[in-house]
Amino acid sequence: MMKKLTATLVLAFMAVLSFAQQSPVKWTSSAEKVDAGQYKVTITASVPAPWHIYSQNIGDGGPVPTSFSFTKNPLVTLVGKTKESGKMQTVHDKNFDMDVKYYADKVSFTQIVKVKGGVKTNLAGEVNYMVCNDHECLPPSSSKFSVALK
Repeated sequence: MMKKLTATLVLAFMAVLSFAQQSPVKWTSSAEKVDAGQYKVTITASVPAPWHIYSQNIGDGGPVPTSFSFTKNPLVTLVGKTKESGKMQTVHDKNFDMDVKYYADKVSFTQIVKVKGGVKTNLAGEVNYMVCNDHECLPPSSSKFSVALK
């Protein structure tokens, strides 16, 4: 009887842990042709209340900033840096003892790219981010994306 109870409790605890580790953030991506061979790629995070994710521009010693790594593609050239847009909030976070910038609800990240020779290809990569609420932060997460450029 005790072994069954212990096994049940361990399984229940593992289920709670695995659920708690899943990020509540949902990511979508799209591409819009803006000029001959040039595209605006938009990667959007939908962040349900009470969660938020951090800006790309966070000082050292703070939470993990949102960052992008793009898979090398000889047909695609990145133009400038990835820009972010949304309702940014700046607050003093007592946990990090610093001002932090974050987004709740929705934030979009845009990257301009050039495609060589007008061929169809993809822009792929990964976004790394940290999601927190007023009481806790989940471990840093990553999400892969791939956007058709045609």
